[in-house]
Amino acid sequence: MTYAENILETIGNTPLVKMNKITAEIDALVLAKYETFNPGNSVKDRMALKMLKEAEANGLIKPGGTIIEGTSGNTGMGLALAAIVKGYKMLCVMSDKQSKEKMDILKAVGSEVIVCPTDVAPDDPESYYSVAKRMAREIPNSWYVNQYDNLANSKAHYESTGPEIWKQTDGKITHFVVGVGTGGTISGVGKYLKEQNPNIKIWGIDTYGSVFKKYHETGEFDENEIYPYVTEGIGEDILPKNVDFSVIDGFTKVTDKDAAIYTRKLAREEGFFLGNSAGAAAKGLLQLKEHFTKDDVVVVLFHDHGSRYVGKMFNDDWMKQHDFL
Repeated sequence: MTYAENILETIGNTPLVKMNKITAEIDALVLAKYETFNPGNSVKDRMALKMLKEAEANGLIKPGGTIIEGTSGNTGMGLALAAIVKGYKMLCVMSDKQSKEKMDILKAVGSEVIVCPTDVAPDDPESYYSVAKRMAREIPNSWYVNQYDNLANSKAHYESTGPEIWKQTDGKITHFVVGVGTGGTISGVGKYLKEQNPNIKIWGIDTYGSVFKKYHETGEFDENEIYPYVTEGIGEDILPKNVDFSVIDGFTKVTDKDAAIYTRKLAREEGFFLGNSAGAAAKGLLQLKEHFTKDDVVVVLFHDHGSRYVGKMFNDDWMKQHDFL
C-alpha cells in the first residue's frame, strides 16, 4: 500500500503545467510551477515545515509550545498544519489588508489570529512585525518564526523547489520568474538553478509601493518608494535577510490593477484558480516577453489558491470599488 504517514509528507513534488492562452504572445515555452497542490494550497508549506524542523533541532520550541508568526496568510497555514501534526499551538499576526478568507481559513485549522493595521511603519509598535515579536516575548515556551530573516526559508527552496524544477525541465530551464515577498523562494530556487547553469536568468515580480526593484538596481533603500498597495503576498517595505540579490537578474513591477485583472484572467482563460500574486506574475511575464526566445523554457511559480481571494479579486463589487473593472 502507498500512503503518507501524515499530511506533511505530501508537501512538494508539485506539477509543471503548460500555459497556453495568456502566454500566446510569448515565443517561449512557459510552464507554471503549480504550488497550490501542496496540502496547505501554497508554496509556503515547504519553508514552514523546514523552519519548524530546524527550530525543533535547535531547541527553540518545546513540546506543547506556541508558534508565533507575522504572516500574510500562507506561511501561517503551512505552520498551522505542521502545528496540528506536531502538537503545538499556532498564533498568527496579520495585517488588515489580508483577505477575510485567509483569516477564516487560519481559524478553521485552529489558529488564533491577531489583526494589525497595514498603514504603519515596520517598527511601529502596532505593526504586525512588532506585535508578533512582542507576543513571543510575553508567551512562555513560544517561538517567533520570523520568515523574513529565518534562512531555513530559502534553504527549503534550495533543497526542494529548485531541484524539482531542474528535474522536471530536464535541465532545459532558461528563465525562472516569481513574485518576491520574503525572498525565500526566489533566492533558494535561484541559487540552486544558477549552480546547475549560471546562464539561467532569475526574474523577480515586484509591486508598486515596494522597495525591491529600486534597491536591486541602485543599492539605495528609498523610503519614497514605500506606500500602501493592494496586491497581497509580494513586495516589502523592509529588506528581508532571505532576499539574496546576487542571484536575481532583475525585477519588473506590476500594478495592483493589472495583478487583480490577471488573477481573474488566469482562472477564466487557463483554468488556473490562483491567488493575487499569480496574477502579478502572469502580467510580469508579459512585461518581460522581449527577454524570451522561441527556444527558451520559462518557469513561473504560482504561490497560492484562488479560494483565499473570493471576496476580493474574484468579487465584482470589490473590483469596482477599487476601479479595477
